Amino acid sequence: MLLKAPSHTICFDSVGDDALPVVCLLHTLSSDMGIWADQVGPLLGAGYRVLRVDMRGHGGSGATAGSYDMGELAADVVTVLDHLGIGKVHLGGVSIGGMIGQQFALDHPHRLHSLLLSGTSARSVPAGKDIWDARFAAIASAASVGAIADDTMERWFTAGFRTRRPERWRQVHGTVSACPVAGYVSGAHAIFAFDVVDRLPRISAPTLVICGDDDPGTPAEGNRLIADRIAGARYHEIAEARHIPMAEHPELYSRLMLDWLAANPAR
Repeated sequence: MLLKAPSHTICFDSVGDDALPVVCLLHTLSSDMGIWADQVGPLLGAGYRVLRVDMRGHGGSGATAGSYDMGELAADVVTVLDHLGIGKVHLGGVSIGGMIGQQFALDHPHRLHSLLLSGTSARSVPAGKDIWDARFAAIASAASVGAIADDTMERWFTAGFRTRRPERWRQVHGTVSACPVAGYVSGAHAIFAFDVVDRLPRISAPTLVICGDDDPGTPAEGNRLIADRIAGARYHEIAEARHIPMAEHPELYSRLMLDWLAANPAR
């Protein structure tokens, strides 16, 4: 579905009965809502309504001029919730989606039942300026994010993923390749400016942090830092997983998610 916001169009997908508790899911830089495809069925089967939102300049959502910040991206989620008449959600985010989730928890705490953060960081991710500059140069030269798709897939998934789930590998690779350049670059700049480490203790929503044990993009220690700084937060590390554990180990990830939701019902 498309929502005409003041500055751009927001694409979202909502499935499940309106009366059910809502799980809202936010994706990575250079992917779209499809990164959560493996969780939709289990969530619906467990009695949840599932809302997935494409970030600005990704998937079906329009880009806006200039760089973004996490506050604006979190406000886009609120715009969708208000449009749908949804008061509170369980919010799950991976990578930049987890950064948006942290910002949402700080800016809009009254809209949360619980928070699930995956493969993310509380500050600009460890990749140095030279690495980002090389990515931007490759994208500019090819006029396509496809120029860094192979490298992205290597960082996101262990070597065995492509063999185990070849169709899913091709699907995610295709989504990365098709990401609009403006959306990627502007989203990256939102990451550069992000730092909520000192504000994490203000997050009051029940929080679960899930991380792959071999995630080079947002290493485990950064994810553990988030769990350590949020009172009562829980941390789970998935073995033989990198940046996208919900696709690499969908059954395990979905079970962890459903157990977490059952332990923290809508209130």
